[in-house]
Amino acid sequence: MIKFNKYRSSKSLPPVSTASLPDIVFILLFFFMTVTVMKNQNLMVENTLPTATETEKLDKKDRIIEIYVGKPTSGDNSTLGEEPRIQMDNKFITVDEVGDYALQALSSMPEHLRSVATVSIKADVGVKMGIIEDLKNKLRMVNLLKINYTTYEGAAVDNL
Repeated sequence: MIKFNKYRSSKSLPPVSTASLPDIVFILLFFFMTVTVMKNQNLMVENTLPTATETEKLDKKDRIIEIYVGKPTSGDNSTLGEEPRIQMDNKFITVDEVGDYALQALSSMPEHLRSVATVSIKADVGVKMGIIEDLKNKLRMVNLLKINYTTYEGAAVDNL
């Protein structure tokens, strides 16, 4: 009959092979390089967002048209003044041009995303509601009815 040893104290575990580790690192690096999207938009207006108590996150960035509203930054004040301006795609535009630029941004989206496109208005805290109302009216004229007001999540600061 064969006898089995219960304890093998003299033998240790075989070493773990790390030969495939560089391949795995390269595949992960390649994956993250291909799925990362870089935005080439310079913010040319002041943009201190208001706070809100109830927020909802927009997860899918590929269906968002962004509109920034605020005073021009300090470098542009000499030529543009202190009045709030509207920025889309690294350009200052007027309220009358918002519809055309929004439709142009909508047409650059894939066709299956056009029906679910959302306009995100990122307005500075100091911007008056008249400008925002004019923006909303121009967006309604071109049938862009899904509008999101971008805010910071947090408790309301005003106690007045």
